[in-house]
Amino acid sequence: MSELSHASLSGAFVDRPRQGGRFSRYVHEAHAQGRLVVQPRMGFADLATMREGLLGVRGADATATGTITLDSYTRVNDHDSARQALRTGAELNGFPLVAHGAGTTRALLDSVSGPDFPVQVRHGSALPYPLFEAMVEAGVDATEGGPVSYCLPYSRAPISQAVEAWARCCELIAEQSEPMHLESFGGCMLGQLCPPSLLVALSVLEALFFREHGLSDISLSYAQQTHPGQDLEAIAALRRFAGERLGSATWHVVLYTFMGVFPRTPTGSFRILEESVRLAVRSGSERLIVKTPAEAHRIPTIAENVDALEFAASIARDEAARGAEIAATDSGIYEEARRLIDSTLELAPTVGEALIRAFERGFLDVPYCLHQDNANKSRAYVDAGGMLQWAEPGRMPLNVVRGTARPVSANGLLTMLGFNERRFDREQLTHSHLRSVQYADRTHPRELA
Repeated sequence: MSELSHASLSGAFVDRPRQGGRFSRYVHEAHAQGRLVVQPRMGFADLATMREGLLGVRGADATATGTITLDSYTRVNDHDSARQALRTGAELNGFPLVAHGAGTTRALLDSVSGPDFPVQVRHGSALPYPLFEAMVEAGVDATEGGPVSYCLPYSRAPISQAVEAWARCCELIAEQSEPMHLESFGGCMLGQLCPPSLLVALSVLEALFFREHGLSDISLSYAQQTHPGQDLEAIAALRRFAGERLGSATWHVVLYTFMGVFPRTPTGSFRILEESVRLAVRSGSERLIVKTPAEAHRIPTIAENVDALEFAASIARDEAARGAEIAATDSGIYEEARRLIDSTLELAPTVGEALIRAFERGFLDVPYCLHQDNANKSRAYVDAGGMLQWAEPGRMPLNVVRGTARPVSANGLLTMLGFNERRFDREQLTHSHLRSVQYADRTHPRELA
């Protein structure tokens, strides 16, 4: 097993090589030319439709990468059910890569992808070794996930099993002559209501885990939250950690358009997408995963995905020409994330074992996450200014005044979950709805209990 010492992982900033694999080369070349790479969420079971979707993205008026999102059966390694669905024509919610076979997937990719259009496979599997074997055989450019970020939200598997499985996956692709790019999903934990310092810490820790197991072509993620200035501060912290701790690895940052309760109106949906694009450009993020106005209601069509990509590309060009307007907050996100990262790494000689022990002891604790290995003692809230704050840190080593916030009630939680939905739909809501939104925005989180 390939392992790097904590000391080597936390060294001083060094200039990063810009080679990497085909996926990274494409992203970094676009960034050097001042273009934001945009990417959809897209996955279809039917080969012809999947190919049509990839060709639609490739032909968009945008600097885009392709996505093949896998189906739910494949994510849990139930490949027999996926094969049965293909035989009977039953509907699947993504592409069954293993059921189709590596050869079929390679043929699909060969027909649409290339140096000017790399493709990432997205899957959501906590125990993904069979998927990685198939992706390697199919010649996939990139994939994503991680031992924490694809275990806690999506699986009942113990973190210890996920850590072992992901170590094998990392080592498998590290052995290849052209290893695929691997993106940490750690900055997207549960989509919302996870304060930025924990998102940053989890993304960095998963990146260090990838490095420990031989990978040097990686990206770190962050999901748009409820306050643009706070998000700018968080992404700056994430980039600083990457520069300080990833050594000579080739890396970039990928931002996700808000992953929580989405606006219900087309106007609100485009407004939140616009804010995420401007955040990506202002923060120096190299890649953006977009969402569409259909997200609140159903799976988007190919045309809707392409429309969202082209809209995002247009906003990115406008933002690059106009320049930043929103300043980052200064709330100590970097210092808070550093305490979480360092207190975790001190628990064991390897990052993988440290992650297991950190969750066992509650040193890492994702708010509102019900996985059996998560302490679920921490709580967060959206404050009166829209910033995500800690209400209760549990046993995490954070300088938060404990016991001052009342427990969040079910009604208070629903109010916070709908914060961005109301914020971006506001102009289209009725007058009565507007009164409730304005009240909720002014109410102190402690009064939501």
